[in-house]
Amino acid sequence: MSTEEILFQDSFAGSIDSDWTWLREDPACWRSADDALEIRVEPGVAGTVKNALLRPAPDRREGSYAIDVTVTNLSLPIQQYEQAGITWYVDDEPVFKIVKELIDGELFIIPGRAPMESVTVELRVIVNADSFTAQFRPDGETEFQTAATGELAAPGEDQVSVQCYNGPPEAEHWIQFRNFKITKLND
Repeated sequence: MSTEEILFQDSFAGSIDSDWTWLREDPACWRSADDALEIRVEPGVAGTVKNALLRPAPDRREGSYAIDVTVTNLSLPIQQYEQAGITWYVDDEPVFKIVKELIDGELFIIPGRAPMESVTVELRVIVNADSFTAQFRPDGETEFQTAATGELAAPGEDQVSVQCYNGPPEAEHWIQFRNFKITKLND
């Protein structure tokens, strides 16, 4: 029988938990609204992302963990590689992501390049000491679909973030994040 233990959750309703830190914060480009965190999709890439919200990740050597967040596009993406989701950091370097991303005019879940038509999607990454499973669940569906699996570098100073980037410089696109949760998975 499988059990789960919620280690942390933040609905982003009205405020954010004090254990979060901002990477390259631009206070004018994030806000609390509609019981969610909204972040503007600014121009940039993984190494220059603005307003990435980071927190310490669980120690992967101690078991398997699921990290979930619900992502809603408040504006349809128009910029190639415009994206939003979860990024995993090891020793301050981004090493893995699961995002909803615009590629050649179509929305996909990356990694895995699974087509995504839903405006709202729940993203999940399951991690353990040496691997990840990237999953997603479109709005209204009950089961997660696996987008990809892979290896992770050895645990270090791991952090997990919600972030968005590659936004169009000439338009204000906002992403809504809700229901962030870290769960320890027990078999």
